[in-house]
Amino acid sequence: MQNRVSIQGYEGSFHQEAAEKFYGKQVEVIPCATFREVVRVASSKKESEGAVMAIENSIAGSILPNYNLLQKSSLRIVGEVYLHIRQHLMANPGVTLEDIREVHSHPMALLQCTDYLDKQNWKLVETEDTALSAKHIHQHRMKHAAAIASKLAAELFNMEIIAPNIHSIKNNYTRFLILKRENEAVTDEASNKSSLYFHTDHSQGSLAKVLTKIADHGINLSKLQSFPIAGSEWKYSFHADMEFDSMDQFHKTIEAIKPITNDLKVYGVYKKGQNPATS
Repeated sequence: MQNRVSIQGYEGSFHQEAAEKFYGKQVEVIPCATFREVVRVASSKKESEGAVMAIENSIAGSILPNYNLLQKSSLRIVGEVYLHIRQHLMANPGVTLEDIREVHSHPMALLQCTDYLDKQNWKLVETEDTALSAKHIHQHRMKHAAAIASKLAAELFNMEIIAPNIHSIKNNYTRFLILKRENEAVTDEASNKSSLYFHTDHSQGSLAKVLTKIADHGINLSKLQSFPIAGSEWKYSFHADMEFDSMDQFHKTIEAIKPITNDLKVYGVYKKGQNPATS
């Protein structure tokens, strides 16, 4: 059966690239305007088999609202994808650099390409999505406009890349989570990573005790993100990513920290994605 997954953005977006990297080219993506809609569609058995959702970027950091959406949902993490974000300048076939008068893209993409764009005398047009910019220029057969978007967008909308890899910072990676509904998420015995949520009683040294237990069990804590607890004064909850060698090691670690944590919730146990930035 073909996988149908919700993504934020439109066809040709980096979310679709991440979905294809995990599931293959045959995956069907369901474009959503917001991450909240991504989670809603992924939670509906009638609409999808899950979701692909960005969670952090190597330059911009964590996407904090998405952690909150994850915590309130019944979705579970079953995998992850690290995607190298490459921005390309593309135009309709036959259009050259000398023809360009304006460039369309999402504000973040324009910002990521300032070193290149500053050398040109082009009008910059901010849009809601990189891939949608490419689609718009293609549909209107514009001869004096270019878009900044992904290679996939160029392929989908029959655009020619006239200046590849124009992003200023070359080592730009985004981590995406692969999400499924709780009753359909299957844990592979070869899993070696887990994401979880917890908070402590906020007494002196309470967090340090949790971290010590994790370290004592030989677990690599690859991420620890704090969040203010709504309705409390200066109290925080935590999201943690743990890497381990075996499921037995993971289970023993969870049992060890249960007595010294509150509201412990495991978001998922899955295989660690290949991070090209560190490999």
